[in-house]
Amino acid sequence: MKFGKIIGRVVSTQKVESFEGLKLVLIQPLDERLYSAGDAFVAVDMLQSDVGQIIYYETSKEASRVIEREMNPCDAAVMGIVDTIALTENK
Repeated sequence: MKFGKIIGRVVSTQKVESFEGLKLVLIQPLDERLYSAGDAFVAVDMLQSDVGQIIYYETSKEASRVIEREMNPCDAAVMGIVDTIALTENK
Protein backbone atom coordinates (compact mmCIF):
# COMPACT_ATOMS: atom_id res chain seq x y z
CA MET A 1 0.00 0.00 0.00
CA LYS A 2 1.06 3.55 -0.65
CA PHE A 3 0.49 6.91 1.03
CA GLY A 4 -1.46 9.69 -0.63
CA LYS A 5 -3.36 12.88 0.10
CA ILE A 6 -6.87 13.66 -1.12
CA ILE A 7 -6.48 16.90 -3.09
CA GLY A 8 -9.87 17.06 -4.78
CA ARG A 9 -13.09 15.42 -5.83
CA VAL A 10 -13.97 14.24 -9.30
CA VAL A 11 -17.46 14.75 -10.70
CA SER A 12 -18.55 12.59 -13.60
CA THR A 13 -21.91 12.86 -15.31
CA GLN A 14 -21.50 9.43 -16.89
CA LYS A 15 -19.79 6.41 -15.36
CA VAL A 16 -19.42 2.76 -16.23
CA GLU A 17 -22.13 0.71 -14.56
CA SER A 18 -19.82 -0.72 -11.88
CA PHE A 19 -18.93 2.83 -10.73
CA GLU A 20 -22.53 4.02 -10.29
CA GLY A 21 -23.01 5.51 -6.82
CA LEU A 22 -19.29 5.52 -6.00
CA LYS A 23 -17.28 8.60 -5.03
CA LEU A 24 -14.21 9.47 -7.09
CA VAL A 25 -11.33 11.49 -5.63
CA LEU A 26 -8.07 13.00 -6.84
CA ILE A 27 -5.02 11.64 -4.99
CA GLN A 28 -1.53 13.13 -4.74
CA PRO A 29 0.93 10.26 -4.08
CA LEU A 30 3.29 10.84 -1.14
CA ASP A 31 6.58 9.27 -0.06
CA GLU A 32 7.36 8.06 3.48
CA ARG A 33 8.19 11.66 4.53
CA LEU A 34 4.86 12.90 3.10
CA TYR A 35 6.45 14.76 0.18
CA SER A 36 4.84 14.66 -3.27
CA ALA A 37 5.92 11.56 -5.17
CA GLY A 38 4.46 11.64 -8.66
CA ASP A 39 1.47 12.85 -10.60
CA ALA A 40 -2.02 13.03 -9.15
CA PHE A 41 -4.58 10.43 -10.27
CA VAL A 42 -8.25 9.50 -9.84
CA ALA A 43 -9.31 6.73 -7.46
CA VAL A 44 -12.49 5.15 -6.14
CA ASP A 45 -13.22 6.11 -2.51
CA MET A 46 -15.48 3.73 -0.58
CA LEU A 47 -14.48 5.25 2.79
CA GLN A 48 -15.87 8.77 2.33
CA SER A 49 -12.51 10.45 2.97
CA ASP A 50 -12.32 14.23 2.75
CA VAL A 51 -10.07 16.69 0.93
CA GLY A 52 -6.83 17.20 2.87
CA GLN A 53 -6.80 13.77 4.55
CA ILE A 54 -3.80 11.47 4.35
CA ILE A 55 -4.86 8.05 3.11
CA TYR A 56 -3.33 4.84 1.93
CA TYR A 57 -4.32 3.39 -1.41
CA GLU A 58 -3.78 0.41 -3.64
CA THR A 59 -3.53 0.15 -7.41
CA SER A 60 -3.97 -2.56 -10.05
CA LYS A 61 -5.82 -5.80 -9.42
CA GLU A 62 -5.96 -5.27 -5.66
CA ALA A 63 -7.80 -1.96 -6.10
CA SER A 64 -10.60 -3.57 -8.09
CA ARG A 65 -11.47 -5.84 -5.16
CA VAL A 66 -13.14 -2.99 -3.24
CA ILE A 67 -16.00 -3.08 -5.75
CA GLU A 68 -18.34 -6.05 -5.40
CA ARG A 69 -18.74 -6.68 -9.10
CA GLU A 70 -16.27 -9.24 -10.35
CA MET A 71 -15.33 -7.45 -13.57
CA ASN A 72 -14.74 -3.71 -13.19
CA PRO A 73 -12.23 -1.15 -14.55
CA CYS A 74 -11.03 0.12 -11.15
CA ASP A 75 -7.30 0.89 -11.25
CA ALA A 76 -6.88 2.72 -7.93
CA ALA A 77 -8.82 2.74 -4.66
CA VAL A 78 -8.60 4.34 -1.22
CA MET A 79 -8.03 1.52 1.28
CA GLY A 80 -7.78 3.42 4.56
CA ILE A 81 -7.53 6.79 6.28
CA VAL A 82 -4.31 7.51 8.22
CA ASP A 83 -4.86 8.66 11.80
CA THR A 84 -1.26 9.09 12.97
CA ILE A 85 2.22 8.85 11.51
CA ALA A 86 5.29 8.48 13.76
CA LEU A 87 8.65 8.88 12.05
CA THR A 88 11.94 8.02 13.73
CA GLU A 89 15.46 8.87 12.61
CA ASN A 90 17.90 5.98 12.09
CA LYS A 91 21.29 6.61 13.69
